[in-house]
Amino acid sequence: MDQKPLGLLTIHVKRGINLAIRDHRSSDPYIVLNVADQTLKTRVVKKNCNPVWNEEMTVAIKDPNVPIRLTVFDWDKFTGDDKMGDANIDIQPYLEALKMGMELLRLPNGCAIKRVQPSRHNCLSDESSIVWNNGKITQDLILRLNNVECGEIEIMLEWHEGAGCRGITSSSKGGGSSST
Repeated sequence: MDQKPLGLLTIHVKRGINLAIRDHRSSDPYIVLNVADQTLKTRVVKKNCNPVWNEEMTVAIKDPNVPIRLTVFDWDKFTGDDKMGDANIDIQPYLEALKMGMELLRLPNGCAIKRVQPSRHNCLSDESSIVWNNGKITQDLILRLNNVECGEIEIMLEWHEGAGCRGITSSSKGGGSSST
């Protein structure tokens, strides 16, 4: 049986930084996001190793433990697209901040709720802050791409709970899910 999502996660794909060259002097990058059975793709930015996408992709989060995989490709017209690196997006610290609930209402705008340091367990290239701003919790991240000689991707996370969503606090109740 298909379970209702906890909520919706919007991933603002901002830009690529110093991406690898896969064509003669440049690349034609695009990003593919995979989470569970959902796959989303940005547009191709032609001849640019520092592309700006400024695109939003929204995925339904049913299981917070399922990894979100970001993969960068170089579009090629006549051959298969070349892989330009990948990164897993670790949303666990972000989800922990969301569970603070009503306590957040007392915080001033721009207040950093949590700071996440780069480690071998995440793909962060720099410290990332989870921030309370205008009634929303956001997290800006710069992800270091793996399996490639260079490149980073800048994104921002934003959570939405809507009709039909279980809500983030329900994932901490009851100790697990049942299967049929």
